[in-house]
Amino acid sequence: MKLRLSTYVLSIIATTTFVIPGCSFNNTISTSSISTTSDTQGKKEIKVSGSTSSYKAIKILAESYEIKNKTIKANLLPANQSEVTIAGVKEGLLEIGSISKVLKPEENDGTLEYKEIAKDALLVATNSSIKKVKNLTTEQLKGIYSGQIKNWQEVGGNDAKIVVLDRPEDESAKRLLRKHYLGETLTNSPEAVVLREEGDLITAIQNIPDSIGAFSAAYAISNKLPVNYLSLNGVEVIPENIKSGKYSMVRDIGIIYKKAPDDAVKQFLDFILSQEGKRVLIKEGFTPSTEK
Repeated sequence: MKLRLSTYVLSIIATTTFVIPGCSFNNTISTSSISTTSDTQGKKEIKVSGSTSSYKAIKILAESYEIKNKTIKANLLPANQSEVTIAGVKEGLLEIGSISKVLKPEENDGTLEYKEIAKDALLVATNSSIKKVKNLTTEQLKGIYSGQIKNWQEVGGNDAKIVVLDRPEDESAKRLLRKHYLGETLTNSPEAVVLREEGDLITAIQNIPDSIGAFSAAYAISNKLPVNYLSLNGVEVIPENIKSGKYSMVRDIGIIYKKAPDDAVKQFLDFILSQEGKRVLIKEGFTPSTEK
């Protein structure tokens, strides 16, 4: 069953026309896509990228800054894993990288600076075919992700088999699910379909009836995704609940860059941390950090 379902999910992802705007998922930063420090129009270039789960934040900031500043070009390179992004900044392949976690001391060789810029709630949602289920408790979520609850009828929905779309254990979405709801020892459902990239899960959940998964609330809100947003233990994923901490399942979106950045990079950093930068983030569903 798991093999057949996985094949079906992959075929949906491969044939759908849905894509995450501006995202191209790779495991390495390709130096062939990096041009010189200035483009043909004489603009100063800043090379920018981020992890797949934080890429949208840095993308919208870069695009907004380019509109505002005509002398600097933010060259958006393909999204990668956090480890690749961190390595890219260390090695000078990127001027600024975004990650959806706090930079660990052991990941910093002493050359990097880290600043939190926003929080992105992790949304648990279902395909739009699920009409009656609007809230799940912790125990119900555990039952679904472990495979103990197999049918939507068991949690108040229609008679339909639950399709669990999951993420790898080392991804921020799964780590947060375990921290706040599933627990560290819960055994995963043997029938869960594990998707490496968040973009693949977003594609799948929109196209596969009776599916459930967790992904960026900011992306869902800003793109008005036609999925069924779930409350958890009666708490909705809304800005007020994220700011107050009532909804606790949130990712820290941060940026990393080299110490003593040049003037062009510093100007972009100032924009990211400005009130204007915060307004850009709010418009796209993020909750800006209060840190300076």
